[in-house]
Amino acid sequence: MKKLKYSFRVFIMLALVFTACQEDDVAVGAITAPSNIQVDVDIVGADAANPNGDGSGTVNFTATADNAISYQFVYNNNTTSAPGGKQSYDFSVLGLNTYSVTVLAFGTGGASSSKTVEVEVLSLYDPPADLTEMLHANSSREWRIKAEAKPHFGLGPVGGFIPGEWYSAEPFEKDAVGMYDDRYIFNADGTFTHITNSTNDDPTTDTSGTVFGRDPLINELGGTGGGTADGADILNYPFSDYTAQWSLGAPGGVETLSLTGTAFMGYYTGGNHKYEIFSRSANEMVLKTTDGNGEFDWWFTLTTEGEATSEFETAYTNLVWEDGFDTDGGAPNPANWTYDIGTGTNGWGNNEVQTYTNNAENVLVEGGLLKITAKADGSGGYTSARIKSEGLQEFTYGRIDVRAKLPSAQGTWPAIWMLGSNFSTVGWPQSGEIDIMEQTGDDKANSLGTLHWFDSGTNANASFGNTTAVSNAASEFHVYSLDWSADKMYILIDNVPFFEFDNNAALPFNQDFFFILNIAMGGTLGGTIDPGFTQDTMEIDYVRVYQ
Repeated sequence: MKKLKYSFRVFIMLALVFTACQEDDVAVGAITAPSNIQVDVDIVGADAANPNGDGSGTVNFTATADNAISYQFVYNNNTTSAPGGKQSYDFSVLGLNTYSVTVLAFGTGGASSSKTVEVEVLSLYDPPADLTEMLHANSSREWRIKAEAKPHFGLGPVGGFIPGEWYSAEPFEKDAVGMYDDRYIFNADGTFTHITNSTNDDPTTDTSGTVFGRDPLINELGGTGGGTADGADILNYPFSDYTAQWSLGAPGGVETLSLTGTAFMGYYTGGNHKYEIFSRSANEMVLKTTDGNGEFDWWFTLTTEGEATSEFETAYTNLVWEDGFDTDGGAPNPANWTYDIGTGTNGWGNNEVQTYTNNAENVLVEGGLLKITAKADGSGGYTSARIKSEGLQEFTYGRIDVRAKLPSAQGTWPAIWMLGSNFSTVGWPQSGEIDIMEQTGDDKANSLGTLHWFDSGTNANASFGNTTAVSNAASEFHVYSLDWSADKMYILIDNVPFFEFDNNAALPFNQDFFFILNIAMGGTLGGTIDPGFTQDTMEIDYVRVYQ
């Protein structure tokens, strides 16, 4: 570990002056105000030889009270929730200063009591000018997780010296989990601003967002819950922008960033919210923090450089065909599309319950968009549409882009996919199937990419797939893509690959394929249909093929 050592001593003199605004036990029905508030003050590193601590300037506070169910700390006009009654501050302002820290104890019915501790601190720690300049550049600057490089997020043993020693995320591996769109601002006045979604603030500020963290530690944030469980991770936990405070110290000679309350960066781990600065330059820093379970050190690389880009470089740049659905108020272009009609055999092979039609109420080109609409027919059944380019527009290899907005209703199963042109003669899965986008009926926050084929070696059906989060697929358009060659097949969303497959001559993915666009209802991936379902639509802006 890189340790920056300084020759300094910090003297802390504590004059604890306790003032309280305590109420007697008041019980009016279910309302009880806490009483007997006690505040324990722990100077880190204090002993007989060093009664004022180890020179870090860190003071830990622990509050207890009778009938208290939660606590808040107020320091420098900033209120921080501390459900367990514990809070740490780093008093690093030069000179002898007196600070007031107020503890609010909350009882049943929202009744509260308070106690204020005045702390007199002498600190001689002077952060290096280049460090403060790096953090806020005389005013403020935005930091972000450096998603495009490895290591940018990872874990290792507590006390380790290798970033991401046990696990290190690949570039953009954690895309769409609620981390990469976060921004962190170390304001010159000591406030820390965490923007939990930097992409939704144009043209006006929108404080809503989501974050990424460890289960169940992320519940310490006190949000409304939610998010998607993924093993020990919680993806896209709803949490709005907030402000806390930041300070610098150097315990043991190691530069350390401390955040108040539950403020954090990158991935919520709980713990003491202190981030050791492992290394730094003018526009980048590598940080580590120990989680609240004491299990791992978590590593983060932050940068102030421009927006992260995961631009996928394709070899296919020549546009050879497209349908932009520009004919208003009519059917899809018959030179490009035909229809599957009816109920199919056994629900099109997947126990689906819709009837496909070519009626305008189910498939319509309008406003520059193809609109495929699934509808309840009023008698317990459902109608929808499935259009295909079979025998009309078929391609081998290339880059396929489909810009679409998906339905949100439970039970809808939208798909953007392809079948081999020999499907009518060899059947499925011998023809091969490429699912560029599928979405299940009960999970509208993820998109599936899958290949299906027949494996002659095992004489059985085979498949390969992957899933990625797309939290706003029903409210915003995204580009769902296939990049396809004789050697590799990638499936991407907004040019970020989440699926990679090695193609070879023994597989069926080396011939012409045609497109299929549809919404199924129910079935193996559609699942249970919302009893109140009336209708929902998939909108497609364009289908493009580059070779």
